Amino acid sequence: MSEATKIKEFLKGNIKIPQFDHMVANKARDFQKQLTKPEGSLGKLEDIAIWMSGWQKTFKPTIKNPHCIIFAGNHGISNKGVSAYSSEVTAQMVENFKQGGAAINQLCKLAKIKLSVIPIELDKSTMDFSESKAMSEEEVLTFMQLGFDSIPSCCDLLILGEMGISNTTSATSISCALFNEPVDVMTGIGTGINKVQLSNKIKIINKALELHGKKFKDPVSILSCYGGKEIAAIAGSVISARIKSIPVLLDGFITTVAASTLICFKKNILDHCLVSHLSTEPGHARILNNLKKEPILDLNLRLGEGSGAAIASLILKAALATHNGMSTFENAKVSKKITS
Repeated sequence: MSEATKIKEFLKGNIKIPQFDHMVANKARDFQKQLTKPEGSLGKLEDIAIWMSGWQKTFKPTIKNPHCIIFAGNHGISNKGVSAYSSEVTAQMVENFKQGGAAINQLCKLAKIKLSVIPIELDKSTMDFSESKAMSEEEVLTFMQLGFDSIPSCCDLLILGEMGISNTTSATSISCALFNEPVDVMTGIGTGINKVQLSNKIKIINKALELHGKKFKDPVSILSCYGGKEIAAIAGSVISARIKSIPVLLDGFITTVAASTLICFKKNILDHCLVSHLSTEPGHARILNNLKKEPILDLNLRLGEGSGAAIASLILKAALATHNGMSTFENAKVSKKITS
């Protein structure tokens, strides 16, 4: 395994973290007031355009090179019957992605997003984290570095997705530990398990929490105990995007949890991330409440793959189309609101 140099340096605090450019954002906000519409009438679309301006550091942001990256990994916990599918399905779905047959392929075509699928050692699952740590800390760092290195510099919007049978069990365990939430409230049906399987899933997660505990001071240690390779890679990719000041659309439950592990390092590290949609996994709403983030959409999705984020990218494109393309009152020779 290669040395995770950039990730280690970042977590030591040796790499500068870009911040939101308030000066550019204010310029974009002032520009919004000049457009031929009542002020604030495009609601959240205006907020999104201003947010994009601050991270892209231009008052007329664009989405010309959006990239969707799906990381895939297998979990040793799948042997405990916590999913409706066996771990072999992960590799089968990766092949489906590559052949263009999944939902995310159609959505990326629609939204004109470049799609990359990165399987991570699918022939080797993580350890069963109800019995031991899922991965060593060096493995976590390596997979985070893989995610870090996967983000192209030309990307102007990063969409993150995942594939990994049983990864809702991993994500639920992480979120219960990270936010000290109750397991029975946070645990959902994942790929469609029945009531008996759900009860077993809750029991397995409780066992893991008893084994590893809930107190973690850094993302590497919590990922080592409960994480998956794809979850660690997502965390690394979020770091890379932050360093490059690339806006990020998190897909749903799994990607939100993966990104959330980084708040152990710095509370505002996810300021460059929007959450695309509210997952039907019950823990997602509680996580978003802890993060103080609102989802863009609520379509009762629980597919994963980056599907919700790809759909939400069309909302972002709408926000920028209106921001960049509308005439100002002056250019259109339209009278502004009369003020007394």
